[in-house]
Amino acid sequence: MKEYCYKVAGHSFSVLTSGNADLSHELAHYAPFAIRPDTASERIFRLQVVSQSELPVPGTLVEEFTQDDDGSQIRLCHTDDGSYWFEFSLCGRLTGRMLAEPGYKSATLAILCSSEFALSNALMVMYAMSSAQLGTVLFHAAVIGHAGRGYLFLGKSGTGKSTHARLWLKYVPGSELVNDDNPVVRVLDDGTVRVYGSPWSGKTPCYRNMDLPVGGFVQLAQAPKNEIRQLRGIETYAALVSSISGQRWDRRIADGLHETENALATRIRGWHLDCLPDEAAALLCSSTVTKA
Repeated sequence: MKEYCYKVAGHSFSVLTSGNADLSHELAHYAPFAIRPDTASERIFRLQVVSQSELPVPGTLVEEFTQDDDGSQIRLCHTDDGSYWFEFSLCGRLTGRMLAEPGYKSATLAILCSSEFALSNALMVMYAMSSAQLGTVLFHAAVIGHAGRGYLFLGKSGTGKSTHARLWLKYVPGSELVNDDNPVVRVLDDGTVRVYGSPWSGKTPCYRNMDLPVGGFVQLAQAPKNEIRQLRGIETYAALVSSISGQRWDRRIADGLHETENALATRIRGWHLDCLPDEAAALLCSSTVTKA
């Protein structure tokens, strides 16, 4: 048995393989987060990787959810005993199957093809679900670090989150990319909120083991001119919820997410930016949010 151990946003987890199976290539972008197994704190989950024959398809599956995103697909079903069955596909081709226990403390993954895609999606799902009650959420956002704080850019796919982050890098001195698509945000025991780099970063490779206090977030919308305003009350909560991943029909997970989202909505500021993909948008946004 071989164990690969990692720590992301203070939470440890393991990938286990049988025999001499080597996953070092598939887990290359997890390297910045690697720790020795004997130094790990309690793991929030363990993922066992097995052969296809060792994970047969359950006899009864009830589909709960299918997510399609730019050629990748995640299908979620539940089984008779309350476990969760996931299928990960890329461009219409099934790449892996995963069976997770109800509490998401352990899961078994069978890789069929495109092993890096299947493994990374399985780990991202397990991380999001198992950390939901730990004041931790996985965001669909791009994050820029500036002057010691992290700023999250939110919006639907295709809104221009990555583009706006690149504009900051080009036109706002002192900016750095923390994560391009899937940062982790955590509310700590003392009430502070920090954003963390992660091993999941969308189309732009950016796997940085770093963290910053959150300076705020910006909800982006394409528009014919650049305008920014601060979000208030329920607007702040709604913008956060729409950008956080989670299995909200599972009561345990939903309660954890709701508690964290409430904490975030009362502790960090948010803005809505109508914008063009230009220098002026980046300068307007940066001058507004960094001064606040």
